[in-house]
Amino acid sequence: MSIRLGVIGGGVMAEAIISRLLSKKLYQSHEVLVSEPNQQRREFFEKTYQVHTTENNQTVVESKEVLLLSIKPQVLDEVLTSLNVVGHSRPYPLVVSILAGVSLIRLETGFPGYPILRVMPNAPAVVGAGMTVLSPGQMVKPNHLVLATTLFEAIGQVIQVPEYLMDAVTGLSGSGPAFVAMMIEALADGGVYAGLPRGTAIQLALQTVLGTVQLLQNTELHPAQLKDKVSSPGGTTIAGVTRLEKAGFRSAIIEAVQAAYQRSQQLMDR
Repeated sequence: MSIRLGVIGGGVMAEAIISRLLSKKLYQSHEVLVSEPNQQRREFFEKTYQVHTTENNQTVVESKEVLLLSIKPQVLDEVLTSLNVVGHSRPYPLVVSILAGVSLIRLETGFPGYPILRVMPNAPAVVGAGMTVLSPGQMVKPNHLVLATTLFEAIGQVIQVPEYLMDAVTGLSGSGPAFVAMMIEALADGGVYAGLPRGTAIQLALQTVLGTVQLLQNTELHPAQLKDKVSSPGGTTIAGVTRLEKAGFRSAIIEAVQAAYQRSQQLMDR
């Protein structure tokens, strides 16, 4: 069995990544091995994606190309204890960690000599519209970055930042989908309050947000420019914008990102 991609932890994000890599044919099912303690979850992966599964983390470390860590941060020490990473034959696989709050220093201590990437994907990865941010460790070479970029482009867009910015990334793109979902819910609630049926309000809110994002991307307008373009003098939009400003809408979003950023800092390697 020649395994190119080994995965420790079979959670939702790991599944999203695996499913997209397989659908894009970057890996074949027989080249993927998932280590997962839950038997039902192992059976799900085998049935749904035809990949190999195991309870043995050590087997996964023997992957030839990439080792994806997608466990809960609090069980990292336990997982490291179960591994004999020193015994792996060179070249070492690229270790990709999506563990929030776990630093490169800690990962490099657990995987001495390995090339390591700290990665922050987000929830839209499930539908291939994610935003993934990479921070490379000391042993990472240009070919590792090319490989990682290719893989994570399967779930959306990819950028690279120095590690000291990863907490800010967590606050914005990591936590941001929840903030956007709340805004969409609020838009729909506003429509219902104005008399729209719930289903119609949700449809309008979803398409309005989706269309606005696409418009901004395609035209490269600054968001403020778009706001100005649709705010006619004395019109409905400027009336609504005025009420949002009065309610502190923008400052609330800024403070939400700041709070998530600060919490990410607090969780670092605890």
